[in-house]
Amino acid sequence: MTTQDSGTVSKGLAAGKVGTLSGAVLGISCVAPGYTLTASIGVIVATVGLKMPAIFIAGFIPMFLTAYAYRELNSRTPDCGASFTWSTKAFGPYVGWMCGWGMVVASIIVLSNLAAIAVEFFYLLIARVAGQPGIADLAGNKPVNIITTLVFIALATLIASRGITTSERVQYVLVGFQLLVLVAFAVAALVHVSRGDAPAGLSFDLDWFNPFTGLTLAVFAVGLTGSIFAFWGWDTCLTLGEESKDPTKVPGRAGLLCVISILVTYLLIAVAVMMYAGTGEEGLGLGNPENSENVFGALADPVLGPWFGPLLYLAVFASSVASLQTTFLPAARAMLAMGAYKAFPARFAEVSPRFLTPVYSTVVAGVVTGGFYTVVKLLSDNALWDTIAALGIMICWYYGITAFACVWFFRRELFDSVHNIVFKLVFPLLGGLMLATVFVIAIG
Repeated sequence: MTTQDSGTVSKGLAAGKVGTLSGAVLGISCVAPGYTLTASIGVIVATVGLKMPAIFIAGFIPMFLTAYAYRELNSRTPDCGASFTWSTKAFGPYVGWMCGWGMVVASIIVLSNLAAIAVEFFYLLIARVAGQPGIADLAGNKPVNIITTLVFIALATLIASRGITTSERVQYVLVGFQLLVLVAFAVAALVHVSRGDAPAGLSFDLDWFNPFTGLTLAVFAVGLTGSIFAFWGWDTCLTLGEESKDPTKVPGRAGLLCVISILVTYLLIAVAVMMYAGTGEEGLGLGNPENSENVFGALADPVLGPWFGPLLYLAVFASSVASLQTTFLPAARAMLAMGAYKAFPARFAEVSPRFLTPVYSTVVAGVVTGGFYTVVKLLSDNALWDTIAALGIMICWYYGITAFACVWFFRRELFDSVHNIVFKLVFPLLGGLMLATVFVIAIG
């Protein structure tokens, strides 16, 4: 390993492989819009009703502001450790260590959940295609569920270990397919509304986008926590800085492109499903508790028809599989950086000379994920979902620290130019304060 001019350690990763578009695709994949939407729409609607678009925008704002903190830090110090490395440089090894652990633990929990969702939709899809509803029940059989989940985790670990270009190729297909189906679904729902044959047939209302009316502070805070979780994963783009074609510019651009693309997708789907199904608690209404855990499962056939409905199942399956694979990237690279800077054992700093990837860290992440999922699944069917509640807190924790790290890291040059005032002080500070506020409310 060599020391770069920026004061970081060169870790031997494959340089010059990731461009702006491919970085954004990998970020979108990690966010997993298909999976996130089908799991979160019902929960958000139950909390804020027709204000769902406003809540998505509210969750986007701190993410967007914090993305500038990541961009500015990366432009000065490109490093696969991202939040860990930058918070260490700004606040010292203790804060950096806590930030790095927050990122790794969050990734392991998400990996376990994604694997579980992939398995559920895998058997649902097979059952639907084969015309045998009983096959879907295999996902509820613990031994079958655990074995299938471990196979999925092993495959994702293998792909993530074989080089960043392999991951890119897989993600172009999976992300492209899921976004295409999601857009087609939204358009089909709006066509039903225009024809007058939608169950609710609500008229579009700009007030849906206004977070300052019709919501109490407590309700807004709960909805915002869910919305922030819905954007988690875009920072994957920044952990690929050392593998980017222009390390000081490409990751930041990719991160911003990813966050904006996710917001547009969420707003399109949110408006389409609300206008089509409404927020009622009966039938296809988004407030119906029977639909809340899998909104797309309930709306697939009514919106797309029996022939094309299964494509939405396939899109959610592709979304969870894609995210399962890409979430290994930031987890492994965070551990690689922590090994390189002596926060983890030196073995984690090893990079495969053949694939130029942190194979050891990736395999460890896979083994820990598989072990975590197995133990949690054996303890309780709901325990894994219960751990998701802690994710919002972890996300606010390490994103917020990174935002404040930007301000402190550049403290001696904040007022040298208008650019520095806006992008190194105002945006990161506001983003950090918003995340800190949500963090305090969440643990309160």
